[in-house]
Amino acid sequence: PIVLYNVPGRTGCNLLPATVARLAHDFSNIVGIKEATGDMMQGSRVLESCPESFSVLSGDDLTALSLMALGGTGVISVTSNLVPGRVAAMCNAFNKGDLKEAARIHHSLFPLHEALFFESNPIPAKTALSLMGKMEAGLRLPLCPMSAAAKEKLTGVLRQLKLV
Repeated sequence: PIVLYNVPGRTGCNLLPATVARLAHDFSNIVGIKEATGDMMQGSRVLESCPESFSVLSGDDLTALSLMALGGTGVISVTSNLVPGRVAAMCNAFNKGDLKEAARIHHSLFPLHEALFFESNPIPAKTALSLMGKMEAGLRLPLCPMSAAAKEKLTGVLRQLKLV
């Protein structure tokens, strides 16, 4: 099975809904898409034009709940590297029909979603995991350490959420 990767910020191009629909209908081994445009209009068009069995996964934590509300099937999450239980709880609450609880969890995670993109992913996530004592500090090239100012802001968010 193949999951399409639509992350224009990484690839420099955007898989348009018509292209995704054609691929989804013409190739049975293309089973889903990581949709990380953050554009709910585009997400809606992908959802309406692809087979019902085609999995549309948010590739953007900030819009995961919104895309799920439109018919998306979940999220490929950066935030879940730090708080997997909380992201799973949001998805599970949504899937059980408890939109109020899913929204509460989404809002509680919002500062972390933002903080994990203070600089290019995965630098903030790896830095946060190091600050949380989950892994040793260190990045491979071409990644470089976070700036002092961004790391200070990230640390503040982690403290606010009682993760450090």
